[in-house]
Amino acid sequence: MSPKPGGFAALRHRNFRLYLMGQGLSQAGTWMQTVAMGWLVLKVTGSGGMLGLVSAAQFTPTLLFGAFAGTLADRHSRWHMLQITQVLAATIAILLGVMVVTDTIAVWSLFVLAAAFGTVNAFDMPIRSSFVYELVGPDDITSAVGIGSTTNNVARIFGPAVAGVLIAVFGLAVPFMVNGISYLAITVALLLMRRSEFVPKAPVKKEKGQIREGVKVVWADPRLRTPMLMTVVIGLLAYENQISLPLFAKFTFHREATGYGVLSSLMGVGSVIGGLLIAKFGRATHRRLGFASLFLGASMLVAAVMPTFWTMATALLLVGAGSVAFITMNSATLQLTSPVAVRGRVMALYITAIIGTTPIGGPIIGWIGQHIDPRATYVTGGLACLITAAFAWPSLQRSTEEAVSDEEAEAIEASSIVTAETLMGDKDSSVPGALPPTE
Repeated sequence: MSPKPGGFAALRHRNFRLYLMGQGLSQAGTWMQTVAMGWLVLKVTGSGGMLGLVSAAQFTPTLLFGAFAGTLADRHSRWHMLQITQVLAATIAILLGVMVVTDTIAVWSLFVLAAAFGTVNAFDMPIRSSFVYELVGPDDITSAVGIGSTTNNVARIFGPAVAGVLIAVFGLAVPFMVNGISYLAITVALLLMRRSEFVPKAPVKKEKGQIREGVKVVWADPRLRTPMLMTVVIGLLAYENQISLPLFAKFTFHREATGYGVLSSLMGVGSVIGGLLIAKFGRATHRRLGFASLFLGASMLVAAVMPTFWTMATALLLVGAGSVAFITMNSATLQLTSPVAVRGRVMALYITAIIGTTPIGGPIIGWIGQHIDPRATYVTGGLACLITAAFAWPSLQRSTEEAVSDEEAEAIEASSIVTAETLMGDKDSSVPGALPPTE
């Protein structure tokens, strides 16, 4: 009899335990680098607009190479490819640290290194997200994804706070160096794995026109089209915290990197709280997606007008919870509504709508933060949520979800919470997450 999925069943696999330890250290290091990178850009350029452009340089490779990287992940050894991406990412991180120490960092080098790091992540994310399946197999994949999400949340909460302390005590170069070293943890873990215990990859059949068919299905059904269009607008303007938070810390509240670390950590705490509340209360519906958009918009507007650093930090708990609520409801309603045969393609389009908007939204939000006010970045995002919800409301009210079993609905919603928390991490830091695999 197969073991019951969920819980801690995945920990019985030696390879997964190794991966989890290495991944946890690596993710903490990457969150440290996220804080250091944002602070470094502001230190070198003093410009919110440049921060947005550097962020665009980091995320553009995901938009350009994501589909190609997914194909490579299906056709070649993910174990070998992950070792390559870890070495490349470590090299870039250490190079950044060395350039900071030697004071040789320049504006052009920020763009080049951000694009290089983004290119590595563009390949690393689809490989890593599907590699977990090879470690635990179908029986324990739910458990593995849940444990991986928890690990990512812990790293997201503590990594930024630790980075702020390291920068204050030892300087900007240290988080980059620590991140470079942290990649050794996952590399060693990969080398210690028993390849004989990997679950064989299923053969992948590639056919022409699959993505185009997914787009047609989404556009033809208002129950899919409306949530997807909401995702594009809100993802474009409301999910640019990797730009807004350092601007708040430096220019609004005149804090050092420790302040940015605190804001980022509390956003992570809010996302965890939001995920727990959603798991406890209620099934996803289109109407609840509208309410989630309204809640996110209202919480961003509240945070934007907070008079002090700590009242703003407290308000970010609500923003984090609202962010996870919107992504979760969106992901779940799309899965509950889309035909099973094209569900994977619909979700690929959805993830692209969240991550792929950063190269456009990042510079817009950065320009607003520089030329108007950092608070205006959250006003823009909040109004985008409220206005989008208002326009979408008639369609959301008419929409109905497919009748599925309670067990299937529960599985979809649990997967959607994990997807939401992971996408927020990817969007805010380019941390490669462990999205539910598609095998």
